[in-house]
Amino acid sequence: MNIVLMGCPGAGKGTQSAKLQQKFDLYHISTGDVLRAEIASGSELGKKIAAIINDGNLVPDELMVSMLEKIVSATDKGIIFDGFPRTVAQAEALDAMMKRLNREITEVVMIDLPESEVVSRISSRRQCKKCGAILHVDLNAPLTACPACGGELYSRADDTPERVKHRLEVYHHDTLPVKNYYQNSGKYVEVNGNQSPEQVFEDISKVLEKVK
Repeated sequence: MNIVLMGCPGAGKGTQSAKLQQKFDLYHISTGDVLRAEIASGSELGKKIAAIINDGNLVPDELMVSMLEKIVSATDKGIIFDGFPRTVAQAEALDAMMKRLNREITEVVMIDLPESEVVSRISSRRQCKKCGAILHVDLNAPLTACPACGGELYSRADDTPERVKHRLEVYHHDTLPVKNYYQNSGKYVEVNGNQSPEQVFEDISKVLEKVK
């Protein structure tokens, strides 16, 4: 089972991927994590990627697919693609990559969320520098330390209101056409993301149980 998990920024893809990974014994590939790891390495490639992301733009398809293919080819587990593809060209490249590896995408799940909720979630999002946990804080009494490990919390550079607006513009322009691409494949399903994480997880699990 190889899954594409879609949704606008702040839809909870990372949270749901972690739960699905454990329940269905899947390998979770977060393109955001892959890119951040490369940036953290301090490599020339990482510096180039950082500049692209800080401008609110997408990493070139050829570069992203090349990085993902190395990861996918190294595991026999089913995959959760979290944050990829974001364009029709990337979806086509992903299908071609999976075919080269004798695999295929079996289900595409869209976590649907109103734009107003997206802005609210991202504005309150903080990440722990120590353990990487993502939290949503009360902006009137924000947390300063991770309740799990005590690490320092920070806001991502691309979580500012200006960056969020640009990311949503990019999402609507480039990513929503991917919905049509997958709808035509018969592998696409939507779940309501404007409910508790537990209920979203239950809804996604019901979908995936049918394709196991």
